[in-house]
This record gives sequence, C-alpha cells and structure tokens, in this order.
Amino acid sequence: MNRRKDQPRSPAFMIFAIILAFAIGASGGVLHVYYKNRQIQVRRDIDAIDRRIDHCRLEIRTLQMRMDQLLNRFAIRKQLEENGSDLHPIALSVVEEMDPAPMRQRSVASAAP
Repeated sequence: MNRRKDQPRSPAFMIFAIILAFAIGASGGVLHVYYKNRQIQVRRDIDAIDRRIDHCRLEIRTLQMRMDQLLNRFAIRKQLEENGSDLHPIALSVVEEMDPAPMRQRSVASAAP
C-alpha cells in the first residue's frame, strides 16, 4: 500500500474537517443525552410536586373533617357533660346579635392621648 512520491498527499484541511465533524457529532450526542436526562429529572420533580399537592389536599380535607367533628355542638355538649362542667345551655331569647360595622369604627388606635 505504498504510494508514489508524485501522488498528492491528503490535504491537512481534509483531516481537520473530518476531526471537526467527529467532534461536532460527539458533542451533539452528549448534549442530546444531557437534555434528555434533564427532561426526565424535571418530569420526576413535577410528579413529586404533584404527589405533595395531593398529600396536602388530603391533609386539608382531614383537618376540615376533624374541625367539623370538634365544632359539632352535640359532641361539645356531650364532652362538657362527661367532664362535669358547670356550663349550661342558654335560651335563644337571651342571645343578642351585634352589628360588627360600628365596632370597627371605634377600634382605630391613636398614638396621641
């Protein structure tokens, strides 16, 4: 596979172009893998956040249910009876409804006496 001395050699530019093309192809493959991995990681993060949101919604519903149980007037009355409390029910005629608007007007604080 010897060549004659009078045959032209491969130009250096051709070798440089082949090496450059190989480098571009390799870097393109590496970038493709990097971006694909980032895409998968972002998808996993989104799924984890969705699971946390669902868990928080479940916690909120559970807390609302527990608050409703604790604020149930019959349950409160039963618990007061079990604890032997001196509290007793009052008649509806004794209950007064207050208008909150005038109370807000008087609740302005002043720094000067």
